[in-house]
Amino acid sequence: MSGASALAAQPSTLSRVLGGLNCPGRSNGGRHSVLPGFGLTMGLTLSWLGLIVLLPLSALAIHAGGLGWGGFWHEVATPRVLAAFQVSFTTALAAAVINLVFGFLVAWMLVRYRFPGRTLVDALVDLPFALPTAVAGIALTSLYATNGWIGAILAAWGIKVAFTPLGIVVALTFIGLPFVVRTVEPVLQELPPEEEEAAMSLGASRWQTFLHVILPAVTPALLTGFALAFARGLGEYGSVIFIAGNMPEVSEVVPLLIIIKLEQFNYHGATAIGTLMLLLSFALLLVINLLQAWMRTRHAP
Repeated sequence: MSGASALAAQPSTLSRVLGGLNCPGRSNGGRHSVLPGFGLTMGLTLSWLGLIVLLPLSALAIHAGGLGWGGFWHEVATPRVLAAFQVSFTTALAAAVINLVFGFLVAWMLVRYRFPGRTLVDALVDLPFALPTAVAGIALTSLYATNGWIGAILAAWGIKVAFTPLGIVVALTFIGLPFVVRTVEPVLQELPPEEEEAAMSLGASRWQTFLHVILPAVTPALLTGFALAFARGLGEYGSVIFIAGNMPEVSEVVPLLIIIKLEQFNYHGATAIGTLMLLLSFALLLVINLLQAWMRTRHAP
């Protein structure tokens, strides 16, 4: 073979070699990965998730299924259980909505402005992650009780926070704020200010710039943070039991009711309530995730 023909054959040979290297790393959608091992990592991922997540939840559902529909309904349809579900879902939803608004404002301030003490404020956002929830509950109770620093001021206006559902909202807002801030913050960092300046240079007002430039870009992240804060609020126990008052059908949450059932050796009741909580939480989070995926598809370039 001549030198020219050998050189002409090199590109096809190189392509076959590179193609062979990429084949072991083939992922879904026909795309290639530089590193091989997609099948192995997928198998390990599914096995680990099945062991850590699916197996315990399946055991809970199977145990509750042994009650039969009549026994299951008998355990969850009592006024106390229904009231606990109402308190848990309404307070978690209210706290998530509050965090949706103020979490975005905090993230915006941390990303777009430089000011003295910014590092301290940034560290304070993560404090609920590191602080034990029981300590948070005790601190909030002492602050918002009628003889506390904040509670005494609110009591003068006829507002009682501690030992009411409002106190639960305060605790869940404290716990859920970092989820929204840390989810929205990276998206704002990747959003160039030039887009806002271009919109305003074309005659858009600040409100129009926010609605048509900023909000569509951060909406999927906001929904993610909302879902995380809402899910955390539904399962929160430590910070709630101190400030809630735990009065049946008034300020009693579902996690506390499950603990009470277990302490009474009513394992059937505890598993039935836990299974219903699991189904309702999963359904709501699934709807939020589908909405988030739809928003991403709609605003994809």
